[in-house]
Amino acid sequence: MMGVEVLETAPAEAAHAEATQAEGAGGFGVFSGDPRTVWLTEGDDDRRMKLIDPFSFRDAAGKVWDAPAGWVVDGASIPRALWTLVGSPYTGDYRRASIVHDVACDRHPHDGPDRRAGDTMFYAACRAGGCSAVQAKLLYLGVRIGSTWAGQEALPGGDDKVRLRPSPEDRLLQEEFARLGDQVVAAEVASLGAERLLDPQEEAARAVAEVDAIVAANTAGLAAPGS
Repeated sequence: MMGVEVLETAPAEAAHAEATQAEGAGGFGVFSGDPRTVWLTEGDDDRRMKLIDPFSFRDAAGKVWDAPAGWVVDGASIPRALWTLVGSPYTGDYRRASIVHDVACDRHPHDGPDRRAGDTMFYAACRAGGCSAVQAKLLYLGVRIGSTWAGQEALPGGDDKVRLRPSPEDRLLQEEFARLGDQVVAAEVASLGAERLLDPQEEAARAVAEVDAIVAANTAGLAAPGS
């Protein structure tokens, strides 16, 4: 580590924290407040942040997903090649969800029951953060694609090179995401948002099952290079 540049992503003011606790956006869960971080200034890719204070998300079932002080996050649970499509994890309504999900992925880097539980939590955290159902589904699709590529050395968008256009690998991943995303949106339109009539836990379960089914039906297209 070369040093740090101090930057609070949002002030941890008591009034705002109380508003966050009260919000519980639709009953999907509650964040502990606003995250406080420092950007890490390193020798290569300066996109990692270290948490100054503990941060957490309590889901609708009461489980607390913690992000301890000192933990370093980088938003990589969604492949960087997709950031131009879904937005950077450092901005927007899924900023807080990306932090607790990064920690969950660090603890369970390979696809399996624990990683899938973390991905399901990510959907709920996105909804709690203010994302619409269809936006949360598309973000969930991004992290499921990310888990497919987890551990691959040739992860698209994984370097810090400046490019005038996407690499062939990045373009392939973006095209696959767009193709599956079209199916997710079509399913949402066909259902007329019926899952939002359910309670939050039921909505999350139905939403992730719907996206999982789309991913499973297109597994061949998501195979990582050399796999």
